[in-house]
Amino acid sequence: MESDDRTEKCKEVFSLLSEYLNLELPPEACQEIETHLAGCPPCIEFAESLRKTVDLCHRYRPSEMPEPIGNEARERLLEAYRKMLEARKSAQPSAISYPV
Repeated sequence: MESDDRTEKCKEVFSLLSEYLNLELPPEACQEIETHLAGCPPCIEFAESLRKTVDLCHRYRPSEMPEPIGNEARERLLEAYRKMLEARKSAQPSAISYPV
């Protein structure tokens, strides 16, 4: 399989991986993914990483809920968010005019 074909197949596998791990795909699609995974180490690594992440999320049970943040912390977060938005606006390139 050529590199471009493999890259496209990898993208397809990545887009279906969650459904695959949750057993939400038809058998034919699962077989295609398994065939690809058998010969693609980067996809195997990614699939295993995702599988472990999903497993950890399913097993995680917080012992207690965190307290709501205080008004001062909320205001500081909002101010940081506003500054980030302003920085983004000023970083955007203005309209470029080309000589005619």
